[in-house]
Amino acid sequence: MEIITFAAVKGGVGKTTLSYNFSGYLSDLGYKVLMIDLDHQCNLSQILGIYDQKNTVLSIFEKIDALHIEEKVKIHRINNNIDLISGFLRLDEYEKHMSTTDGKDMQLYMWLDDYYEEYNIGQYDYIIIDTHPDFSTSTRNAIVVSHKVISPNKPSGFSDDSNANISYRINKLKKDLIDFRTRESYVTAKLFFVGNMVKHNTKSSINFKKSIENQEDYITYFPDKELITRSVLEKKPIVSFKQEPSIYLKEKSFFHQFIKSCEAIKDA
Repeated sequence: MEIITFAAVKGGVGKTTLSYNFSGYLSDLGYKVLMIDLDHQCNLSQILGIYDQKNTVLSIFEKIDALHIEEKVKIHRINNNIDLISGFLRLDEYEKHMSTTDGKDMQLYMWLDDYYEEYNIGQYDYIIIDTHPDFSTSTRNAIVVSHKVISPNKPSGFSDDSNANISYRINKLKKDLIDFRTRESYVTAKLFFVGNMVKHNTKSSINFKKSIENQEDYITYFPDKELITRSVLEKKPIVSFKQEPSIYLKEKSFFHQFIKSCEAIKDA
């Protein structure tokens, strides 16, 4: 099983859309995927049609006494290959009560260990975690349990600063969360960057694609296409549009790039 977190320190880079469509890609290959929505905006949960505010991700933090959590997590079946632990709209409010709590960044780590058998976590090939665009407690919890962190950004004059920011924060988290017995960090995730919303022929996008060719941390990019927006509006992952011949034939080159980019994330 591999755990992948989609994280960014700034919003508007298409993080949730990527996590949704990447999970759809994995599902199409036959992999079992558990999605966890740790973004209090709950956009991922809403795309997947789950609006319930009971038995959400908040219950992952049940060990924090100050939160007074009594509900247990519910795993929603979305389809044969995708399940979801839904988001909680007030998670950011509850995070404020965790700020001085010991072990606040290890709650998801402990929850997965405590409930591994009860929730049959071992059935999943992948756990995909969507986070809020920040480095809050919930985001740090996601990074602690992850094998990979995928950080998307789009062509702009600030992408280098954003990359440096999240790199610094993850490295600091590695130093802060040490197993004092082994002297090893609990944080082992590898950080990778992906370009997103890259237009076909604008100067900024052309320069962006050239600049990332020589940066090892960038593993791929996703084109800017109306079909991506449509996938969210219609609540259908991009791979499902391959079954519609008129769309597939028209957007064949896009589908090729999309699959290639998803493969780059999977194989990184």
